[in-house]
Amino acid sequence: MHLSTHNWMRAEPLETTLRRIKQYGYESIEISGEPTQYDIKDTRRLLKEHGIRCWGAVTLTLGERNLAAKDEGQRARSVQYVKDVLTMVSELEGEIITLVPATVGKVVPDASPEEEWKWVVDATKECFAHAQKVGVRVAIEPLNRFETYFFNRASQALALADAVSPECGVCLDAFHLNIEESDMYEAIRLAGKRLFDFHVADNDRFAAGLGHLDWKKIIGTLKEIGYDGAVTNEFVAPVDRTPANRYADMVEKNPVDISPEQLKFIQDHGSSLLTEKFYADQMRITAETILPLIK
Repeated sequence: MHLSTHNWMRAEPLETTLRRIKQYGYESIEISGEPTQYDIKDTRRLLKEHGIRCWGAVTLTLGERNLAAKDEGQRARSVQYVKDVLTMVSELEGEIITLVPATVGKVVPDASPEEEWKWVVDATKECFAHAQKVGVRVAIEPLNRFETYFFNRASQALALADAVSPECGVCLDAFHLNIEESDMYEAIRLAGKRLFDFHVADNDRFAAGLGHLDWKKIIGTLKEIGYDGAVTNEFVAPVDRTPANRYADMVEKNPVDISPEQLKFIQDHGSSLLTEKFYADQMRITAETILPLIK
């Protein structure tokens, strides 16, 4: 296992992110699934300069991106988006994408379960075929019920993976597992060899180590099943807008450019644009919690 991180949680130059995570002992990055934001040549140069490899990317299923959409054209555009992310990862010499099939934040379906399941299976099969062509693995990720109605548990993600291909895997996230699974450790065991990626944030979605999750037991269970991929930091710090706020310096008052869609995506997670100091502290705390356990 090695320590990785996402970078979609704060809008900042990639070079800033890479310099910081190298300092804290991260080995790789799951780059934000926005292919139009990254020049491949420049990104490869930055990764090499900072000694960080691309582990993969997560699909940012925001706005109109939705493999479960009722509209056929919308589904087709969403498939093309996933293919573009896969191509980007391949060109960055990454290994994996984390695929979230339905729009994050959408909690009401538009069709019957049977219709949506067929649409998603067909769309994911098309994405998977492209993944095989470009040499990238696909890991399907379940989110909690407050972020998606489509599916929320490891067994459901495995059902979609099974419907796509024996070579399709899943990604699990400790934050979501804590909400949705009756036994998160059994969920990890259930995924077994099909577990291709693992994301971490504590029960309150701050950095690992700031909540009540038992990280020693979680990492121990990953070792038990022989997991040897990335443990990827994905804290999404919730913003407190009351006088009870413990972190007065967490919200950026002079934000850098960020698209309205990406800002909404962050805000829909209960977070906001974070200051560099607060964000860096969360990165450091996760590393200090996880690194001693995965060595």
